[in-house]
Amino acid sequence: MRINGFSGMDIDSMVTSLMTAQKAPLNKLNQQKQILEWTRDSYRELNSKIVDFRTKLSGFKLSPAMNTQQAVVSGNTTAIKADASANASGAAMAVQVTSIAQKSNMTSGSKLSTSSSADATLTTKIGDLSTSTGAADYTVTINGKSLTFSSDKTINDVIKTISADADMKVNASFDEVSGKFSITSKDYGTNLTDGSGTLKTLLGMGTIQNATAGTVKISTDGGLNFKEFTTNNNSLTVNGVTLTLLSTNTSTDLAKVQTQTDPAKALDTIKNFVQNYNDLLNTFSSKVKEEKYRDYQPLTDEQKKDMKENDITLWEQKAKSGLLKNDNILSSAVSSMRSVITGSLGDLSALGITTGQYYENGKVYIDEEKLKVALQRDPQKVMNIFQGSADGTNTGIYSKISDELNGTLDLLAKKAGTSKFSSDVNSIFKSESIMGKQLADYNKRISDMKSRLSDMETRYYKQFSAMEEAMNKYQSQSSSLTGLLK
Repeated sequence: MRINGFSGMDIDSMVTSLMTAQKAPLNKLNQQKQILEWTRDSYRELNSKIVDFRTKLSGFKLSPAMNTQQAVVSGNTTAIKADASANASGAAMAVQVTSIAQKSNMTSGSKLSTSSSADATLTTKIGDLSTSTGAADYTVTINGKSLTFSSDKTINDVIKTISADADMKVNASFDEVSGKFSITSKDYGTNLTDGSGTLKTLLGMGTIQNATAGTVKISTDGGLNFKEFTTNNNSLTVNGVTLTLLSTNTSTDLAKVQTQTDPAKALDTIKNFVQNYNDLLNTFSSKVKEEKYRDYQPLTDEQKKDMKENDITLWEQKAKSGLLKNDNILSSAVSSMRSVITGSLGDLSALGITTGQYYENGKVYIDEEKLKVALQRDPQKVMNIFQGSADGTNTGIYSKISDELNGTLDLLAKKAGTSKFSSDVNSIFKSESIMGKQLADYNKRISDMKSRLSDMETRYYKQFSAMEEAMNKYQSQSSSLTGLLK
C-alpha cells in the first residue's frame, strides 16, 4: 500500500490515470484471448454433437436396426425363443426340443451342514463344516489350476475366488435351499478336467458331469417330416431365424414359428436418423449464419465492476454470437452432409424421403406411409440404400455420412485440439493444436506485458515520490525564509 505525502499531490490517482492508458494494449490482448477461448469452446460443443451422431450412425448401420422381419412363436411358447434376421426365408417351422444343452459341472452329493448340525450358509467357514478334517488349509485343482483356502474362509469367499480366477474358467455357486455347492464350466461344450483336492472332498462333490448337447427337431412341412439339429449352447440359426432352446416339449406340443414383415423397427431407425441429421445440420447452419456484433467485445474486470450480473450475461451473449460465422470447417461439413443426401435423392424420393425448400438448408422430410409401403414391398432395397449392400459393392448413406463427419472431426482436432472419440463437453483440449499454440502465445505475451506494466507503474511512483519530496523540501525552505524576514 502506497501512502501519499503532504504536498497535496494524489499520487495514486495520478499513477492510476497514467496506467489506464498504458493498460489498453493488455486489455486488447486479454479480449483477443477470451474470444479465442470462447471459439474453442464452441468447437468442442459441436465436436460433442458430431461424436454423438456418429455413435448413433454406428448403431443404425447394424443389421437389427433395419430388420423388418419378426419371428412369432405360437403353440408351446415356453420351449423356444425366436428372433428373425433380415434374411429370414419366411418358411413356417414346427419345433420340438428333445434335450437342453448342459454345461460340464460337479455338485455336492448331499446337503452341507456345520459341525453343530446346522444348515450351512454363505457365511459358514469351511473349517466349521461337519466334513472338516481339522486341516489348516484345503486345496482344489480344476482345469489344471490349483487354489488353496485357509479353514477360516467362508463358503462365499470360496465362491468369489474360484469364479474370479481366469485360468479355472468356471463359476462356483451355493444353493442355500438345497444346501449343495456346485462348480460349472463357464463355456458350453467344454468339459471340466481334474476336479480333485481336499476342498472337493470337504464339500462332498461327486464326479465331473461332462457337457451335453441340446437337440431339436424341426419341420417345415407342417410336421410330416422332421430334421434333427444339435447345439452345444442352446442356440442355432435355421432359415434365418435364431432359435434359443428354453425347455423340452413333446411331439404333440410343438412350438410353431412364423416370420412376418414388420417395418416398425426400420421405420423408427430411419426417422431417428432423419431427426438427428436435421438437428445437426440446423446447428451447423445456424452457427455459420449467426449474427456477429462487433461492438460487443469481452468485458474487462474493471468494466464488470460497474455492471449488474444480468447485464454482464446479456453482454457476453452478444459478444459470443457469430464466433463461427462463415467458418470453413462447419461450411464444409454442411456441404458434405447435404451432398450425401442429394447424391442418393433419386432412390430416397422413391421411398418418400425428400429435402425441403432451398432456404431450409437441406432439411430432410419423410412421407411415413410411402416409406412404410417401400419397407413392406422391398425391405432389402431400403436396407441397401441406408446400410449398404452385404457384398460391399454399395456403401450406404449411414457409412457415407459417418465418413464425412470423420473428416470434420479430424479438422476440429487439428485446429481446436478436440477429441474424435469423446462427446464430453468438459474434455481437455490438446495443447499441440493450432488454437492451443495460439493461446500459449497469448499467455506469454500477456505475461510479458504485465511485467513491463508493473515496472512502469513502479517507475511512475518513484518519479512522483521524488517530485513530492522535492516539493516538500521547497515548502520547508520557503517557510524558513519567511520566518527570518519577520
